[in-house]
This record gives sequence, structure tokens and C-alpha cells, in this order.
Amino acid sequence: MPGRVEGKVAFITGAARGQGRSHAVRLAQEGADIIAVDVCKPVSGTDLIAHSTPEDLAETAELVKAQGRRIVTAEVDVRDFDALSAAVSGGVEELGGLDIIVANAGIGNGGQTLDQISQQDWSTMIDINLAGVWKSVKAGVPHLLAAGKGGSIILTSSVGGLKAYPNTGHYVAAKHGVVGLMRGFAVELGQHSIRVNSVHPTNVNTPMFMNKGTMKMFRPDLEDPTAEDFKPVAQFMHVLPIGWVEPEDISNAVLFLASDEARYITGLQMTVDGGSTLK
Repeated sequence: MPGRVEGKVAFITGAARGQGRSHAVRLAQEGADIIAVDVCKPVSGTDLIAHSTPEDLAETAELVKAQGRRIVTAEVDVRDFDALSAAVSGGVEELGGLDIIVANAGIGNGGQTLDQISQQDWSTMIDINLAGVWKSVKAGVPHLLAAGKGGSIILTSSVGGLKAYPNTGHYVAAKHGVVGLMRGFAVELGQHSIRVNSVHPTNVNTPMFMNKGTMKMFRPDLEDPTAEDFKPVAQFMHVLPIGWVEPEDISNAVLFLASDEARYITGLQMTVDGGSTLK
């Protein structure tokens, strides 16, 4: 069914690459125009993961345009509410409205137990992966309310928002917090026909997961593990015989939640996890 979000405008954070880029392209394929933001520079404490760049965001823009859709981009840190608000307002002015918010931007850092993690790593994680989600939604909601047409908000959590893993406690805490945000927004905005749901991916084939730091965490027995080295270990996390999923798998869930096919779905924690939460 083509055109599942035809004529709608979606605001997506973390859109320069990975899941965010995939969401932008998938929604554009189905008829949406895009407001895309990303920090496009290094974030302190995330040195093991290559950072997004202005060139990445420009490539996302070209991929959206190739679908015949319009896109407005901005280099914004989700910790900066004023910049987020300005980016959304500018995009709404140019594209004519707002219907969908996908609060997707996030980081991975640290790798210690909770009693050993640094205060800086804790604060950066919570400021981006939790407060940044709240600020992203806060920046977009006034435009949904002003239009009076309802809307759909999708928050990117994680299987780590539903269960715990060792050495990622600050990430787990932030992603559990995203579920609380989702539920709170869903209760408060439902009267305006604004639906709010969360998606909970397992490992995804993006730079945030496919990097040397993650590989070493999965295979500490190896000096320089490769993707093939840690795939069998990652597979133990799942019921299905996979180590990870692709960004498009998450984008299909985002598209469904954004579309009218999910018009009565709100407050849902949608897993795309290969059965990880069953283990």
C-alpha cells in the first residue's frame, strides 16, 4: 500500500545516518516530507563510535529528495532545546505543517558497571538519550496542537528499555526512562488525538552497534574481534537465529506507527527484537 503517510510532515532526530536516515527515507518513500536534524559532530565520551558529519546529513537529504519528497535539515544537538525548537519551527514554516515526530537520536558510551561509570558518562547519556527525547517532543508538540489534526509520536527506546544488561546500566536507565516519557505523553496528549508509542530494537546494523568497542565488549577474549567473531555471541541474545537486524526493520515499525493503520494504537512498546525479550 503506497502513500501510507502521503502529504504528512515528519520531524526526525538523529537523521544523518543509521536508523534515523532509514526512517527518513522510508517515510519519504510513503509520501512524507521530512524535517531532519543531527548533531553532525563529536560528542564527548563517545570516541569509540565514529560521529555523524554534515556530509552524512547532506546524503540523507539527497536520498529523501530522490524519493520525490522535500526535506529541511539542521545541525542540532538534542540537548539544546532552543535550537531544536527553531529547527522545527523553520521546517514547519517551509513544509507547511507537522504530523509525525520520531525522537530517534541517541548515543552509546561507557561500558563500566553502574558503580564504576563516570559522572560525565552518566550525565551525557541521560542528557541525550532521555532528556533529549523529551526536548525533541516538547519542540514539536506545539505544532501538532496548533494544527488540531492529531498526530503520531514515536520514541526510540531499546530492548534495554524493557530488560537489563550488564555494563550498560546508564543506557538501560535512560531507555527505561523513554518508556515513562512515552506513557506520560500518551496519557496527556490522547485527548488531542495524538498517539505516542515507543519502538524497542535489538542490536541494529548501524555505526552505534557495529563498532570496535561493542565488538570488544561482546568478545573480550579477542584482541581485535570482527563482526563475524561476535555474531555467534550476539545470536545468543535472540530466539530467532540472528545476531542483529537492519535499520529498515525498525523503519517499517516506525512507518506503521506513523500511519493511519495504527490510528487507535497508543502507549504501545513495540519490539523489533528477534525474540530477545523472551530470553
